[in-house]
Amino acid sequence: MKRITQQDMAESEQRELKTQLDRARKTQGRDLTNSEINRIKDDYIDRLMEEREKVASKARAEKRREKANATPSTSATYDWTARTHPRGRR
Repeated sequence: MKRITQQDMAESEQRELKTQLDRARKTQGRDLTNSEINRIKDDYIDRLMEEREKVASKARAEKRREKANATPSTSATYDWTARTHPRGRR
């Protein structure tokens, strides 16, 4: 799965990231360095991607389950008489 960026995040996810950065800044009692900011962002993006992958895998599993449980329609089955000419090939 492609790594997401801040622009790919929903607005609520972006706000949550900013909140986490603010919490980290308050606990340190100073402005964060670039490496600290990037580490926090990377950790948050990793967690977000894991959550999205779990949701996507559940959706794929449900789709497979529905496909397996679906009864084939009579029009979808192969009919030999519809495919062959009544007098044979010429």
